[in-house]
Amino acid sequence: MIRTLLGRVTMYRIVTIVLLVLAAVAFVLTATSRLDPSIFALRGLLLTLVVLVVTSVVADHVLGALVRRRPHTESAVITALLLWFLYWPTMEVGTLAWLALTAVAAQASKYVLVWRARHVFNPAAAGVVLMILLGELLGDRVDNPPPSTTWWAANESMTFFVLAGALVVLYRTGRFALAVTFAVPAALLTYWGAQASFPDTSAAIEYVGYSTPIVFFAAFMLTEPLTLAPRRAQQLVLAVVAAAVFAWPLWNAQVFDQPIALGPFESTYELALLVVNPIAFLLGQRGGVRLRLRESRDLGGDVREFRFEPRRRLRMRAGQYLELQVPHAADIRGVRRVFTVASSPDADTVDIAIRVPEDCSSFKRAIVDLQLGDEVHATGVNGDFLWPRGSAPVLLVAGGIGVTPFLSQLRHEPGRDAVLVYGVPSGSTVPYRDELVEAGVRVVLVSPDAPVDLPDGWAHVEADVVTGELVREVVSDASHRRAFVSGPPAMVSPVATDLRQHRIRTKTDHFTGY
Repeated sequence: MIRTLLGRVTMYRIVTIVLLVLAAVAFVLTATSRLDPSIFALRGLLLTLVVLVVTSVVADHVLGALVRRRPHTESAVITALLLWFLYWPTMEVGTLAWLALTAVAAQASKYVLVWRARHVFNPAAAGVVLMILLGELLGDRVDNPPPSTTWWAANESMTFFVLAGALVVLYRTGRFALAVTFAVPAALLTYWGAQASFPDTSAAIEYVGYSTPIVFFAAFMLTEPLTLAPRRAQQLVLAVVAAAVFAWPLWNAQVFDQPIALGPFESTYELALLVVNPIAFLLGQRGGVRLRLRESRDLGGDVREFRFEPRRRLRMRAGQYLELQVPHAADIRGVRRVFTVASSPDADTVDIAIRVPEDCSSFKRAIVDLQLGDEVHATGVNGDFLWPRGSAPVLLVAGGIGVTPFLSQLRHEPGRDAVLVYGVPSGSTVPYRDELVEAGVRVVLVSPDAPVDLPDGWAHVEADVVTGELVREVVSDASHRRAFVSGPPAMVSPVATDLRQHRIRTKTDHFTGY
Protein backbone atom coordinates (compact mmCIF):
# COMPACT_ATOMS: atom_id res chain seq x y z
CA MET A 1 0.00 0.00 0.00
CA ILE A 2 2.72 2.47 0.98
CA ARG A 3 4.91 1.46 -1.98
CA THR A 4 1.97 1.88 -4.36
CA LEU A 5 1.19 5.33 -2.91
CA LEU A 6 4.81 6.48 -3.16
CA GLY A 7 5.03 4.95 -6.62
CA ARG A 8 2.60 7.57 -7.89
CA VAL A 9 5.27 10.20 -7.34
CA THR A 10 8.61 10.17 -9.13
CA MET A 11 11.83 9.68 -7.22
CA TYR A 12 12.86 13.26 -8.04
CA ARG A 13 9.61 14.64 -6.63
CA ILE A 14 9.91 12.51 -3.49
CA VAL A 15 13.42 13.85 -2.87
CA THR A 16 12.23 17.42 -3.49
CA ILE A 17 9.32 17.05 -1.09
CA VAL A 18 11.42 15.45 1.64
CA LEU A 19 14.13 18.11 1.36
CA LEU A 20 11.51 20.86 1.53
CA VAL A 21 10.01 19.25 4.63
CA LEU A 22 13.47 19.12 6.21
CA ALA A 23 13.96 22.77 5.29
CA ALA A 24 10.67 23.62 7.01
CA VAL A 25 11.82 21.68 10.07
CA ALA A 26 15.04 23.71 10.10
CA PHE A 27 13.06 26.95 10.06
CA VAL A 28 10.90 25.78 12.95
CA LEU A 29 13.95 24.67 14.94
CA THR A 30 15.57 28.03 14.26
CA ALA A 31 12.47 29.96 15.32
CA THR A 32 12.35 27.99 18.59
CA SER A 33 16.13 28.39 19.17
CA ARG A 34 16.70 24.63 18.93
CA LEU A 35 19.47 25.39 16.44
CA ASP A 36 22.35 27.54 17.69
CA PRO A 37 21.07 31.15 17.59
CA SER A 38 24.61 32.45 17.11
CA ILE A 39 24.70 30.68 13.73
CA PHE A 40 21.09 30.22 12.66
CA ALA A 41 18.74 33.13 12.11
CA LEU A 42 15.52 33.07 10.12
CA ARG A 43 16.56 35.89 7.79
CA GLY A 44 19.91 34.24 7.06
CA LEU A 45 18.32 30.84 6.45
CA LEU A 46 15.74 32.31 4.08
CA LEU A 47 18.12 34.58 2.20
CA THR A 48 20.68 31.78 1.70
CA LEU A 49 17.96 29.44 0.48
CA VAL A 50 16.52 31.99 -1.96
CA VAL A 51 19.96 32.84 -3.39
CA LEU A 52 20.83 29.17 -3.93
CA VAL A 53 17.48 28.17 -5.46
CA VAL A 54 17.18 31.20 -7.75
CA THR A 55 20.80 31.01 -8.90
CA SER A 56 20.63 27.27 -9.46
CA VAL A 57 17.41 27.39 -11.50
CA VAL A 58 18.47 30.41 -13.58
CA ALA A 59 21.90 28.91 -14.26
CA ASP A 60 20.29 25.63 -15.31
CA HIS A 61 18.02 27.39 -17.81
CA VAL A 62 20.72 29.66 -19.19
CA LEU A 63 23.25 26.87 -19.62
CA GLY A 64 20.58 24.61 -21.10
CA ALA A 65 19.74 27.27 -23.68
CA LEU A 66 23.41 27.77 -24.55
CA VAL A 67 24.01 24.07 -25.28
CA ARG A 68 20.47 23.53 -26.65
CA ARG A 69 19.47 21.03 -24.01
CA ARG A 70 16.21 21.11 -22.09
CA PRO A 71 16.88 22.08 -18.45
CA HIS A 72 15.57 19.94 -15.60
CA THR A 73 14.20 22.48 -13.15
CA GLU A 74 13.41 19.98 -10.42
CA SER A 75 16.96 18.66 -10.48
CA ALA A 76 18.23 22.24 -10.14
CA VAL A 77 15.98 22.79 -7.11
CA ILE A 78 17.22 19.56 -5.50
CA THR A 79 20.83 20.62 -6.04
CA ALA A 80 20.13 24.01 -4.43
CA LEU A 81 18.45 22.39 -1.42
CA LEU A 82 21.37 20.01 -0.95
CA LEU A 83 23.84 22.89 -1.06
CA TRP A 84 21.72 24.78 1.47
CA PHE A 85 22.21 21.96 3.97
CA LEU A 86 25.98 21.97 3.34
CA TYR A 87 26.85 25.60 4.20
CA TRP A 88 26.16 27.83 7.21
CA PRO A 89 23.35 30.32 6.49
CA THR A 90 24.58 33.87 6.04
CA MET A 91 23.61 37.47 5.44
CA GLU A 92 27.05 38.52 4.20
CA VAL A 93 27.01 39.66 0.59
CA GLY A 94 30.47 38.27 -0.19
CA THR A 95 29.66 34.82 1.16
CA LEU A 96 26.31 34.79 -0.64
CA ALA A 97 28.15 35.58 -3.86
CA TRP A 98 30.41 32.58 -3.34
CA LEU A 99 27.39 30.36 -2.65
CA ALA A 100 25.72 31.63 -5.81
CA LEU A 101 28.89 30.80 -7.74
CA THR A 102 28.87 27.33 -6.17
CA ALA A 103 25.32 26.80 -7.46
CA VAL A 104 26.37 27.95 -10.93
CA ALA A 105 29.35 25.57 -10.87
CA ALA A 106 27.07 22.72 -9.79
CA GLN A 107 24.75 23.33 -12.74
CA ALA A 108 27.67 23.83 -15.12
CA SER A 109 28.97 20.38 -14.18
CA LYS A 110 25.81 18.90 -15.74
CA TYR A 111 26.56 20.55 -19.08
CA VAL A 112 30.36 20.67 -19.18
CA LEU A 113 31.56 17.59 -17.26
CA VAL A 114 29.50 15.30 -19.50
CA TRP A 115 29.88 12.55 -22.02
CA ARG A 116 27.22 12.13 -24.68
CA ALA A 117 24.71 14.23 -22.75
CA ARG A 118 25.20 12.31 -19.48
CA HIS A 119 26.78 14.11 -16.54
CA VAL A 120 29.55 12.23 -14.77
CA PHE A 121 29.55 13.79 -11.30
CA ASN A 122 26.97 14.49 -8.64
CA PRO A 123 26.21 18.20 -9.34
CA ALA A 124 26.15 19.38 -5.70
CA ALA A 125 29.42 17.63 -4.87
CA ALA A 126 31.00 18.87 -8.09
CA GLY A 127 30.06 22.46 -7.29
CA VAL A 128 31.55 22.22 -3.80
CA VAL A 129 34.80 20.65 -4.98
CA LEU A 130 35.21 23.17 -7.79
CA MET A 131 34.90 26.02 -5.25
CA ILE A 132 37.46 24.38 -2.96
CA LEU A 133 39.89 24.08 -5.85
CA LEU A 134 39.19 27.67 -6.93
CA GLY A 135 39.82 28.89 -3.39
CA GLU A 136 43.11 26.97 -3.31
CA LEU A 137 44.08 28.50 -6.66
CA LEU A 138 43.27 32.05 -5.55
CA GLY A 139 45.02 31.64 -2.20
CA ASP A 140 45.61 34.96 -0.43
CA ARG A 141 44.66 37.00 -3.47
CA VAL A 142 41.08 37.37 -2.23
CA ASP A 143 40.04 38.87 1.11
CA ASN A 144 36.86 36.81 1.24
CA PRO A 145 37.68 33.17 0.29
CA PRO A 146 35.00 30.58 -0.55
CA PRO A 147 33.18 29.34 2.57
CA SER A 148 33.90 25.85 3.87
CA THR A 149 31.19 23.21 3.97
CA THR A 150 29.71 22.37 7.36
CA TRP A 151 27.08 19.75 6.41
CA TRP A 152 24.87 21.20 9.14
CA ALA A 153 22.04 18.80 8.24
CA ALA A 154 23.93 16.55 10.68
CA ASN A 155 22.99 17.97 14.07
CA GLU A 156 21.29 16.52 17.13
CA SER A 157 18.05 18.49 16.76
CA MET A 158 17.48 17.31 13.18
CA THR A 159 18.69 13.73 13.54
CA PHE A 160 15.23 12.15 13.83
CA PHE A 161 13.79 14.19 10.95
CA VAL A 162 16.73 13.46 8.63
CA LEU A 163 16.47 9.76 9.44
CA ALA A 164 12.71 9.72 8.78
CA GLY A 165 13.16 11.53 5.46
CA ALA A 166 15.97 9.19 4.49
CA LEU A 167 13.77 6.17 5.16
CA VAL A 168 11.05 7.56 2.88
CA VAL A 169 13.52 8.20 0.05
CA LEU A 170 15.25 4.84 0.42
CA TYR A 171 11.94 2.97 0.58
CA ARG A 172 10.76 4.68 -2.60
CA THR A 173 14.00 4.01 -4.46
CA GLY A 174 14.59 0.52 -3.05
CA ARG A 175 18.17 1.36 -2.14
CA PHE A 176 18.32 0.37 1.52
CA ALA A 177 21.12 -2.10 0.82
CA LEU A 178 23.20 0.59 -0.87
CA ALA A 179 22.69 3.03 2.01
CA VAL A 180 23.48 0.45 4.69
CA THR A 181 26.55 -0.81 2.82
CA PHE A 182 27.88 2.75 2.90
CA ALA A 183 26.67 3.73 6.36
CA VAL A 184 28.08 0.80 8.34
CA PRO A 185 31.76 1.09 7.27
CA ALA A 186 31.51 4.91 7.27
CA ALA A 187 30.23 4.86 10.87
CA LEU A 188 32.80 2.30 12.01
CA LEU A 189 35.71 4.13 10.41
CA THR A 190 34.50 7.46 11.77
CA TYR A 191 34.11 6.00 15.28
CA TRP A 192 37.54 4.41 15.12
CA GLY A 193 39.14 7.70 14.13
CA ALA A 194 37.08 9.76 16.57
CA GLN A 195 38.17 7.74 19.60
CA ALA A 196 41.46 9.63 19.68
CA SER A 197 39.64 12.95 20.07
CA PHE A 198 36.93 12.07 22.61
CA PRO A 199 37.30 11.17 26.28
CA ASP A 200 34.94 8.19 26.32
CA THR A 201 33.05 5.78 24.09
CA SER A 202 29.65 7.44 24.47
CA ALA A 203 31.01 10.80 23.33
CA ALA A 204 32.54 9.19 20.22
CA ILE A 205 29.27 7.42 19.46
CA GLU A 206 27.32 10.67 19.85
CA TYR A 207 29.74 12.35 17.46
CA VAL A 208 29.13 9.65 14.85
CA GLY A 209 25.35 9.78 15.29
CA TYR A 210 24.78 13.52 15.60
CA SER A 211 27.68 15.32 13.95
CA THR A 212 28.52 13.33 10.84
CA PRO A 213 26.22 13.44 7.79
CA ILE A 214 26.30 9.69 7.15
CA VAL A 215 22.53 9.27 6.83
CA PHE A 216 22.02 12.49 4.82
CA PHE A 217 24.88 11.59 2.49
CA ALA A 218 23.67 8.00 1.96
CA ALA A 219 20.03 8.84 1.25
CA PHE A 220 20.20 12.10 -0.68
CA MET A 221 23.57 12.11 -2.47
CA LEU A 222 24.98 8.64 -2.86
CA THR A 223 21.72 7.41 -4.43
CA GLU A 224 21.61 10.10 -7.15
CA PRO A 225 20.37 7.90 -10.05
CA LEU A 226 22.35 9.25 -13.00
CA THR A 227 25.70 8.72 -11.26
CA LEU A 228 25.12 5.17 -9.98
CA ALA A 229 26.74 2.06 -11.40
CA PRO A 230 24.25 -0.07 -13.37
CA ARG A 231 24.51 -3.26 -11.31
CA ARG A 232 23.73 -3.69 -7.63
CA ALA A 233 26.98 -5.50 -6.83
CA GLN A 234 28.94 -2.68 -8.44
CA GLN A 235 26.98 -0.11 -6.44
CA LEU A 236 27.71 -1.92 -3.17
CA VAL A 237 31.45 -2.13 -3.84
CA LEU A 238 31.58 1.57 -4.69
CA ALA A 239 29.57 2.36 -1.54
CA VAL A 240 32.38 0.83 0.53
CA VAL A 241 34.95 2.85 -1.42
CA ALA A 242 32.90 6.00 -0.81
CA ALA A 243 32.77 5.19 2.92
CA ALA A 244 36.55 4.88 3.06
CA VAL A 245 37.05 8.27 1.39
CA PHE A 246 34.22 9.84 3.42
CA ALA A 247 35.94 9.07 6.74
CA TRP A 248 39.52 9.42 5.47
CA PRO A 249 40.65 12.39 7.64
CA LEU A 250 39.77 10.46 10.80
CA TRP A 251 40.77 6.86 10.17
CA ASN A 252 43.97 7.47 8.22
CA ALA A 253 45.36 9.21 11.32
CA GLN A 254 45.00 5.89 13.15
CA VAL A 255 46.83 3.95 10.44
CA PHE A 256 49.75 6.19 9.52
CA ASP A 257 52.28 7.80 11.84
CA GLN A 258 51.92 10.99 9.83
CA PRO A 259 48.29 11.53 8.67
CA ILE A 260 47.96 11.95 4.92
CA ALA A 261 45.99 15.00 3.81
CA LEU A 262 44.19 14.89 0.46
CA GLY A 263 45.32 18.24 -0.87
CA PRO A 264 43.07 21.12 0.21
CA PHE A 265 40.29 18.83 1.44
CA GLU A 266 39.98 19.06 5.21
CA SER A 267 36.61 17.32 4.89
CA THR A 268 36.32 14.58 2.28
CA TYR A 269 32.55 14.08 2.32
CA GLU A 270 31.95 15.68 -1.08
CA LEU A 271 35.21 14.24 -2.45
CA ALA A 272 33.91 10.72 -1.78
CA LEU A 273 31.31 11.15 -4.52
CA LEU A 274 33.77 12.52 -7.04
CA VAL A 275 35.98 9.48 -6.51
CA VAL A 276 33.26 6.87 -7.13
CA ASN A 277 31.19 8.74 -9.74
CA PRO A 278 33.61 8.32 -12.67
CA ILE A 279 34.09 4.64 -11.83
CA ALA A 280 30.32 4.14 -11.91
CA PHE A 281 30.20 6.03 -15.21
CA LEU A 282 32.79 3.74 -16.80
CA LEU A 283 30.88 0.65 -15.65
CA GLY A 284 27.59 1.67 -17.22
CA GLN A 285 25.97 3.18 -20.28
CA ARG A 286 28.44 5.94 -21.08
CA GLY A 287 26.11 8.76 -21.91
CA GLY A 288 22.50 9.20 -22.87
CA VAL A 289 21.04 7.84 -26.09
CA ARG A 290 18.57 9.45 -28.43
CA LEU A 291 15.73 7.13 -29.42
CA ARG A 292 13.67 7.75 -32.57
CA LEU A 293 10.14 6.33 -32.63
CA ARG A 294 9.87 3.79 -35.42
CA GLU A 295 6.55 2.12 -34.64
CA SER A 296 3.78 1.83 -32.04
CA ARG A 297 1.09 -0.82 -31.79
CA ASP A 298 -1.71 -2.04 -29.52
CA LEU A 299 -1.00 -5.24 -27.62
CA GLY A 300 -4.54 -5.73 -26.38
CA GLY A 301 -6.61 -4.10 -23.70
CA ASP A 302 -4.96 -0.88 -22.57
CA VAL A 303 -1.41 -2.06 -23.27
CA ARG A 304 0.61 -0.43 -26.04
CA GLU A 305 4.13 -1.07 -27.33
CA PHE A 306 6.54 1.60 -28.57
CA ARG A 307 9.46 0.57 -30.74
CA PHE A 308 12.38 3.00 -30.91
CA GLU A 309 15.47 3.08 -33.07
CA PRO A 310 18.55 4.11 -31.04
CA ARG A 311 21.12 6.39 -32.59
CA ARG A 312 23.71 4.03 -31.14
CA ARG A 313 23.35 0.63 -29.52
CA LEU A 314 22.39 0.52 -25.87
CA ARG A 315 24.89 -1.07 -23.53
CA MET A 316 22.51 -3.41 -21.70
CA ARG A 317 21.71 -6.96 -20.64
CA ALA A 318 18.42 -8.79 -21.04
CA GLY A 319 16.11 -7.96 -18.14
CA GLN A 320 17.44 -4.47 -17.45
CA TYR A 321 15.48 -1.22 -17.57
CA LEU A 322 16.13 2.24 -18.96
CA GLU A 323 15.13 5.68 -17.75
CA LEU A 324 13.23 7.56 -20.40
CA GLN A 325 12.95 11.35 -20.53
CA VAL A 326 10.05 12.80 -22.52
CA PRO A 327 9.90 16.62 -22.31
CA HIS A 328 6.30 17.84 -21.93
CA ALA A 329 4.05 19.90 -19.67
CA ALA A 330 4.43 17.40 -16.85
CA ASP A 331 2.11 16.60 -13.98
CA ILE A 332 3.40 16.03 -10.44
CA ARG A 333 5.38 12.96 -11.52
CA GLY A 334 7.75 14.83 -13.83
CA VAL A 335 9.31 14.06 -17.22
CA ARG A 336 11.21 10.84 -16.45
CA ARG A 337 10.14 7.22 -15.96
CA VAL A 338 11.84 3.84 -15.95
CA PHE A 339 10.72 1.05 -18.30
CA THR A 340 11.96 -2.49 -18.70
CA VAL A 341 13.21 -3.15 -22.21
CA ALA A 342 11.23 -5.88 -23.98
CA SER A 343 13.61 -6.30 -26.92
CA SER A 344 16.76 -8.38 -26.95
CA PRO A 345 20.07 -6.56 -26.25
CA ASP A 346 21.28 -7.49 -29.73
CA ALA A 347 18.15 -6.21 -31.51
CA ASP A 348 18.27 -3.08 -33.65
CA THR A 349 15.33 -1.54 -31.80
CA VAL A 350 14.50 -0.69 -28.20
CA ASP A 351 10.97 -1.79 -27.32
CA ILE A 352 8.94 -0.82 -24.26
CA ALA A 353 5.34 -1.55 -23.29
CA ILE A 354 3.08 0.59 -21.12
CA ARG A 355 -0.48 0.51 -19.86
CA VAL A 356 -2.49 3.48 -21.08
CA PRO A 357 -5.71 3.71 -19.03
CA GLU A 358 -8.18 6.51 -19.64
CA ASP A 359 -6.93 8.51 -16.64
CA CYS A 360 -3.25 8.05 -17.50
CA SER A 361 -0.46 10.41 -16.48
CA SER A 362 0.79 13.32 -18.55
CA PHE A 363 3.94 11.29 -19.26
CA LYS A 364 1.96 8.46 -20.86
CA ARG A 365 -0.13 10.90 -22.86
CA ALA A 366 3.09 12.50 -24.13
CA ILE A 367 4.38 9.09 -25.29
CA VAL A 368 1.07 8.22 -26.95
CA ASP A 369 1.12 11.57 -28.76
CA LEU A 370 4.60 10.96 -30.21
CA GLN A 371 4.71 10.90 -33.99
CA LEU A 372 6.83 8.52 -36.03
CA GLY A 373 10.31 10.02 -36.21
CA ASP A 374 10.00 11.93 -32.94
CA GLU A 375 12.90 11.51 -30.52
CA VAL A 376 13.14 10.96 -26.78
CA HIS A 377 16.16 10.60 -24.51
CA ALA A 378 17.27 7.47 -22.63
CA THR A 379 19.33 8.72 -19.68
CA GLY A 380 20.65 5.42 -18.33
CA VAL A 381 20.40 1.63 -18.28
CA ASN A 382 20.35 -0.24 -14.97
CA GLY A 383 18.99 -3.30 -13.19
CA ASP A 384 19.88 -6.69 -11.74
CA PHE A 385 16.85 -8.71 -12.79
CA LEU A 386 19.09 -11.04 -14.79
CA TRP A 387 18.98 -14.75 -15.42
CA PRO A 388 21.79 -16.81 -13.89
CA ARG A 389 24.64 -17.62 -16.19
CA GLY A 390 24.73 -21.15 -17.60
CA SER A 391 21.76 -23.34 -18.35
CA ALA A 392 19.95 -23.55 -15.01
CA PRO A 393 16.16 -23.97 -15.51
CA VAL A 394 14.06 -20.95 -14.59
CA LEU A 395 10.53 -20.33 -13.36
CA LEU A 396 9.08 -17.05 -14.58
CA VAL A 397 6.07 -15.45 -12.91
CA ALA A 398 4.63 -12.32 -14.52
CA GLY A 399 1.67 -10.06 -13.89
CA GLY A 400 0.46 -7.89 -16.78
CA ILE A 401 3.28 -6.01 -18.49
CA GLY A 402 5.66 -7.49 -15.93
CA VAL A 403 6.27 -9.96 -18.75
CA THR A 404 8.55 -7.48 -20.58
CA PRO A 405 11.88 -8.46 -18.94
CA PHE A 406 11.09 -12.12 -19.60
CA LEU A 407 10.38 -11.39 -23.24
CA SER A 408 13.79 -9.74 -23.56
CA GLN A 409 15.46 -12.71 -21.86
CA LEU A 410 13.58 -15.32 -23.91
CA ARG A 411 14.50 -13.54 -27.11
CA HIS A 412 18.14 -13.37 -26.04
CA GLU A 413 18.35 -16.98 -24.77
CA PRO A 414 15.69 -18.91 -26.70
CA GLY A 415 17.06 -22.30 -25.70
CA ARG A 416 16.77 -21.85 -21.91
CA ASP A 417 14.56 -24.33 -20.04
CA ALA A 418 11.86 -21.91 -18.88
CA VAL A 419 8.23 -22.07 -17.82
CA LEU A 420 6.14 -18.90 -17.56
CA VAL A 421 3.16 -18.43 -15.25
CA TYR A 422 1.48 -15.38 -16.73
CA GLY A 423 -1.38 -13.52 -15.04
CA VAL A 424 -3.53 -11.26 -17.21
CA PRO A 425 -6.86 -9.46 -16.60
CA SER A 426 -8.54 -11.24 -19.51
CA GLY A 427 -7.69 -14.39 -21.45
CA SER A 428 -8.97 -12.74 -24.63
CA THR A 429 -6.20 -10.10 -24.63
CA VAL A 430 -2.74 -11.46 -23.83
CA PRO A 431 0.09 -8.96 -24.43
CA TYR A 432 2.93 -10.44 -26.49
CA ARG A 433 0.97 -13.67 -27.08
CA ASP A 434 2.44 -14.31 -30.55
CA GLU A 435 5.98 -13.45 -29.42
CA LEU A 436 5.74 -15.94 -26.54
CA VAL A 437 4.48 -18.62 -28.92
CA GLU A 438 7.40 -17.89 -31.23
CA ALA A 439 9.83 -18.11 -28.31
CA GLY A 440 8.63 -21.66 -27.64
CA VAL A 441 8.30 -21.13 -23.89
CA ARG A 442 5.85 -23.21 -21.85
CA VAL A 443 3.11 -20.87 -20.60
CA VAL A 444 0.51 -21.30 -17.88
CA LEU A 445 -2.00 -18.52 -18.47
CA VAL A 446 -3.86 -17.29 -15.38
CA SER A 447 -7.01 -15.25 -16.00
CA PRO A 448 -10.65 -15.05 -14.83
CA ASP A 449 -11.89 -16.15 -18.25
CA ALA A 450 -10.60 -18.77 -20.65
CA PRO A 451 -8.96 -17.65 -23.90
CA VAL A 452 -10.88 -18.39 -27.09
CA ASP A 453 -7.84 -19.90 -28.76
CA LEU A 454 -5.24 -21.46 -26.45
CA PRO A 455 -1.92 -22.01 -28.27
CA ASP A 456 -0.46 -25.50 -28.40
CA GLY A 457 1.66 -26.27 -25.34
CA TRP A 458 -0.09 -23.63 -23.22
CA ALA A 459 -2.28 -24.33 -20.21
CA HIS A 460 -4.96 -22.18 -18.60
CA VAL A 461 -5.92 -21.74 -14.97
CA GLU A 462 -9.09 -19.85 -14.11
CA ALA A 463 -8.21 -17.44 -11.31
CA ASP A 464 -8.34 -13.72 -10.62
CA VAL A 465 -4.75 -13.41 -9.40
CA VAL A 466 -1.50 -15.32 -9.42
CA THR A 467 -0.54 -16.71 -6.00
CA GLY A 468 2.49 -18.60 -4.77
CA GLU A 469 0.39 -21.65 -4.04
CA LEU A 470 -1.02 -21.60 -7.57
CA VAL A 471 2.49 -21.35 -9.03
CA ARG A 472 3.67 -24.36 -7.03
CA GLU A 473 0.63 -26.38 -8.06
CA VAL A 474 0.94 -25.78 -11.80
CA VAL A 475 4.75 -26.10 -11.98
CA SER A 476 5.52 -29.47 -10.44
CA ASP A 477 9.29 -29.02 -10.50
CA ALA A 478 9.25 -25.43 -9.18
CA SER A 479 11.60 -26.36 -6.32
CA HIS A 480 14.29 -27.29 -8.85
CA ARG A 481 14.12 -23.96 -10.70
CA ARG A 482 15.35 -20.42 -10.04
CA ALA A 483 12.25 -18.26 -9.74
CA PHE A 484 11.88 -14.73 -11.13
CA VAL A 485 8.76 -12.70 -10.29
CA SER A 486 7.85 -9.46 -12.11
CA GLY A 487 4.79 -7.25 -11.98
CA PRO A 488 2.82 -4.99 -9.63
CA PRO A 489 3.84 -5.07 -5.94
CA ALA A 490 0.42 -6.44 -4.90
CA MET A 491 1.29 -9.61 -6.80
CA VAL A 492 5.07 -9.73 -6.53
CA SER A 493 5.43 -9.48 -2.75
CA PRO A 494 3.05 -12.32 -1.69
CA VAL A 495 4.15 -14.63 -4.50
CA ALA A 496 7.84 -14.14 -3.71
CA THR A 497 7.22 -14.61 0.02
CA ASP A 498 5.40 -17.89 -0.57
CA LEU A 499 8.07 -19.26 -2.90
CA ARG A 500 10.86 -18.35 -0.51
CA GLN A 501 9.02 -19.98 2.37
CA HIS A 502 9.10 -23.17 0.32
CA ARG A 503 12.83 -22.80 -0.22
CA ILE A 504 12.63 -21.73 -3.84
CA ARG A 505 15.34 -19.22 -4.73
CA THR A 506 13.44 -16.15 -5.89
CA LYS A 507 14.36 -12.82 -7.43
CA THR A 508 11.85 -10.01 -7.80
CA ASP A 509 11.30 -7.04 -10.06
CA HIS A 510 8.30 -4.89 -9.14
CA PHE A 511 7.08 -1.70 -10.71
CA THR A 512 4.85 1.06 -9.38
CA GLY A 513 3.19 4.03 -10.93
CA TYR A 514 4.04 3.39 -14.57
